[in-house]
Amino acid sequence: MDLADRPLAPSPYDLLPPVPSFTVTSDDLVDGDRMDDLFVHSGGNLSPHLSWSGAPEGTKSYAITCFDPDAPTGCGFWHWFTIGVSAATTSVARGEAAPGSHCARNDFGDEGYDGCAPPEGDRVHRYIFAIHALDTGDTGVPAGASPTYASFVHVGHTIARATITGTWSC
Repeated sequence: MDLADRPLAPSPYDLLPPVPSFTVTSDDLVDGDRMDDLFVHSGGNLSPHLSWSGAPEGTKSYAITCFDPDAPTGCGFWHWFTIGVSAATTSVARGEAAPGSHCARNDFGDEGYDGCAPPEGDRVHRYIFAIHALDTGDTGVPAGASPTYASFVHVGHTIARATITGTWSC
């Protein structure tokens, strides 16, 4: 079977109720461009720098995620799901966690960021980094929860979302 012979998956955020957007930038990513090997699972395996601004009034916390909709799983692949990021936080440094935050388990089974790891020979994968502005300071999602559960809980609290997408392939 040729993995690349399958339909292109939509962004998961296109399938959710629409919310306003705000701005996310990165010293490490250019939206739509190939990511450096620093952010690849078999490379440096570091999370990229992210900075955001313009979140709406009423933002009480953030969640930071990285999702690969192109993984050949039928349901994508979560690389990162940070929970409980303070509303006062507006950036995370390369390879760092937001102070006071915790993580849901990613699809590697780890709590934290694990980088790009598409199958050898597969198409170019998109890695959608999202900052979710939430209307609550605590969604009650514990550390180590599944990313699907965390996403399910967070969607009802998301009042705005900003995304930046990197790409990578073997």
